[in-house]
Amino acid sequence: MGSVIVWFRRDFRFQDNKALSEALSYCKKHHFELIFTFHLNRKFLNESNSLRHQFFMATMLDFAKRCRKLGTELQVVEGEPEKAFQHLLSKHNDAKAVYFNQDEAGYGKERDERITSWLDEKGIHVYSFQDAYIHGPNEIRKKDGTVYKVFSPYYKAWKKLDKPVSEKLSFDELGKFTRKAEPFSKNAMKDAEKLSKGFDEQDWEIGEKAARERMKKFIDQSLEEYPEGRDIPGIDGTSLMSRYLKTGCISPRTVFSAIQQADAPEDSKEAYIRELAFRDFYQMIFANYPETKDQEFIEAYRSLDWNKDEQKFQAWKDGQTGYPIVDAGMRQLNREGWMHNRLRMITASFLTKDLLIDWRLGENYFASKLVDYDPGSNIGGWQWAASVGTDAVPYFRVFNPVTQSKRFDSKGDYIRKYINELADIPSKYIHEPWKMPDKDQREAACLIGKDYPEPIVDHQKQRKLAIEMFKDEK
Repeated sequence: MGSVIVWFRRDFRFQDNKALSEALSYCKKHHFELIFTFHLNRKFLNESNSLRHQFFMATMLDFAKRCRKLGTELQVVEGEPEKAFQHLLSKHNDAKAVYFNQDEAGYGKERDERITSWLDEKGIHVYSFQDAYIHGPNEIRKKDGTVYKVFSPYYKAWKKLDKPVSEKLSFDELGKFTRKAEPFSKNAMKDAEKLSKGFDEQDWEIGEKAARERMKKFIDQSLEEYPEGRDIPGIDGTSLMSRYLKTGCISPRTVFSAIQQADAPEDSKEAYIRELAFRDFYQMIFANYPETKDQEFIEAYRSLDWNKDEQKFQAWKDGQTGYPIVDAGMRQLNREGWMHNRLRMITASFLTKDLLIDWRLGENYFASKLVDYDPGSNIGGWQWAASVGTDAVPYFRVFNPVTQSKRFDSKGDYIRKYINELADIPSKYIHEPWKMPDKDQREAACLIGKDYPEPIVDHQKQRKLAIEMFKDEK
């Protein structure tokens, strides 16, 4: 009897999982058994126990419980990848192959190349698959073979390609070929549980079942109004699929198929599918230009003289800028590990164009907090807002936080939800509380400058400074 190892990373699901489906087919053909493993990266252990890590580890632990329903244990290993697999192979010495869904950028790509080479030397076959995106970073190219740098023509090419279909898997059949393994390392599992500590305090639904239920709810209740609803942070108008795509509790193919088959207006489905394509686009840029993690895509803007005001940066992080829509967004991020996409644009624009603070600092802060953190999308979004990336907003277009607030949170519902100090102020001042007369401030028990801060900058002045800063580099 031989065995096949399926290495789960950020694909915690049984349905429509390419590596798992291929591994099962291999086992059926050769009468082998499946072994499931997860490598706990030491890097996670050395970082703070953020909401991002809590969500990820809680999802992994939930997946481990599902593995137990198959009568097996997710083999959680830790340490350097080679040593971790050496320990795993010493216990399962009949392993003939390792299957996994590949990472195609950043550390994950380097790790995959390393471990593939190491396994090859051991005589163990390695099979990897593009699974995290509808179209991988090397699938779509211009006629001359170069990478698209503008989304619109990329999207035209993206739409023309046949889309991969989602695959259904029989849970009962999977169980027949799964090895009845015991826990591999209690210490590794304890480390994972430590990283998930605090998860129970959050109102999070995790796992494959939750992802599918959320997808159905979105289609039934919100998809029809998605083109308009996605921009209103005070309503439940988005799918929340980003967190489940991040942890792989649902595949992008399943999401695409569900939207395509939905009974909804074509323009609504198109608006949503466009966002899936954007996710592929930004991943393609990051995979082909990994230096954009720390470097502007537009070479002309690589020497901008960013502001280094740590006090203002801290105020932005804490949601204490004096601009309600910005502060509400940052407080949502800090409280929930997630922020509405419209607010991601507003807060990023405010940091880079109003405070003139380096986009890298904002990108790193989002990376430390977001439960749906995707490097390509986050880096791409930040460079877009800062006007330094591919297909970015022109530098002279600067979001006005008050205008954005009035347009997308007209009644102040979103602001009031996350800023308790402003809960009782008159609606006509909710977007600009510093204009509120003293009498109204006292009646609302919100003194500006004491209970809630005055604006830390003047938007109109900062807008001019931002434009001048960029002009000097042209």
